[in-house]
Amino acid sequence: MRKLVSSGSYLEPQIGFSRAVRVGNVVSVSGTAPIAEGGGTDGVGSVYTQTKRCLAIIKAALAEADVPLSAVIRTRVMLTDVTTWQEAARAHGEVFANIRPACTFVEVSRFIDPDWLVELEADAVLAE
Repeated sequence: MRKLVSSGSYLEPQIGFSRAVRVGNVVSVSGTAPIAEGGGTDGVGSVYTQTKRCLAIIKAALAEADVPLSAVIRTRVMLTDVTTWQEAARAHGEVFANIRPACTFVEVSRFIDPDWLVELEADAVLAE
C-alpha cells in the first residue's frame, strides 16, 4: 500500500512531490515550510511562529495518513540561522515533549522563499 498525502502547497505539482508518503507502517513527511493557509508565509520574522505552523502542517499530513503524532520517531529542523534554535526548540518541545523523537537541528543557507526561516521533516513508524 502506498498512500500519497497532499497539503495543497503550490509547490507540490511544480516540484512533483507529496507532503507525506505512507508505505505500510512507515510514513515520511517532506520538508515542510511555514506556508499560511491562504498562501504566503505564516509568521514572517518569527522562528517560533513559523515552527508552530510547520508542525501543524505535519500533524495534519500525519492525520490524513491515519498516523498519530505519537508514531513520530525522527524530526529534522532546518534553520537559516542556527542561533535561533531555541525558538524552534520551544515550539518543537510543545508538541513532542512526551513523544521525544530523535531530532536534529541544522543550519542551511536559505530556502526557496526568503521569508522562510525554518523547515521541518518528520518520519513515523506505526507499531506492527
